[in-house]
Amino acid sequence: MKIYTTLPQDDLKKVPAAAIAAEDAGFDGLMGMENRHDPFLPLGVAATATRRIGLLTGVAIAFPRSPMVMANLGWDLQSASDGRFVLGLGTQVRGHNERRFSVPWSAPGPRMREYIQALRAIWQCWKTGEKLQFEGKHYNFSLMTPAFVPEVMAAPPPAITIGAVGPAMLRVAAEMCDGVRLHPFCTKRYQENVVLPIMLAGLEKAGRARDGFEITGGGFIATGADEAAVEERLAWVRQRVAFYGSTRAYWPVLQEHGLEDLGLKLHAMVKEGKWQDLADEITDDVLALFAVWGCHGEIRKRIADRFSGFSDSIYASTAPHLSADMPPSLIADIQRIPTAFRAFPGANGD
Repeated sequence: MKIYTTLPQDDLKKVPAAAIAAEDAGFDGLMGMENRHDPFLPLGVAATATRRIGLLTGVAIAFPRSPMVMANLGWDLQSASDGRFVLGLGTQVRGHNERRFSVPWSAPGPRMREYIQALRAIWQCWKTGEKLQFEGKHYNFSLMTPAFVPEVMAAPPPAITIGAVGPAMLRVAAEMCDGVRLHPFCTKRYQENVVLPIMLAGLEKAGRARDGFEITGGGFIATGADEAAVEERLAWVRQRVAFYGSTRAYWPVLQEHGLEDLGLKLHAMVKEGKWQDLADEITDDVLALFAVWGCHGEIRKRIADRFSGFSDSIYASTAPHLSADMPPSLIADIQRIPTAFRAFPGANGD
């Protein structure tokens, strides 16, 4: 099992030391997130400071960026890292697209399918020199003069993964992508009853093997050297579960457990501005659906019990301001948990 952690994003000067420390500890990947800051800039710094560790966006919001802009970002990071970059994309919800990014909204599933097709068409043009000719409902690309073609890159174009919660986007991931980034607001039952069946059906439809498709995430992990450290992180997780539970886009997970009323109550509290009271609505039983926790000596077994057979990779941290508290010995123990995923197609020159 692979294990990823986050990079600091509030100050790019912090990135080199943090990236080197994560690589030395044995983490498999470093993640840039799109919250308060750009997800790509820290990865660019990390690419030049490290040699082994993977780099990924988890996730970059797609629709505010043209596929051509995203293609350049992905190509440059893949080149700078010598093939260690994985592009993780997300749609965000309608309100953020229209009111935060000022981007017109349309059905996200079909648009994301076309976005991925356009990205790959652009990379194919750059890689092989063939004419760029992509025509779709949302995107059209037919101009690529030599002056705008990036320099030759030895590595293959980046693997593409997308963030997905509901069935529609899960199908896009399985049929179109190299992997799926499950939201931490996810439960074992949701993965077993919803995610995995859709993944397997989509891979079969696309004629692809499970061992070339990476399922990442699917829950929160809270660990530390002692109970006090665990409780501190668990308080943050409880607040995040409450926050996500208030958002309609994540309610399919609550519905799997008959917790629709909790989502409605949390949503109403947000509309009333009761942000500080949300976490009080998350009982320990609800928290246990979304998270595993424990001290360093006990968390490995709990991770295996929760994620084995469902996730190939997990997040040690899901917040740039919270560094992952995992010693190298624990990381190595987690990496020994067997998974179905082996490598992305083309990663080894296939």
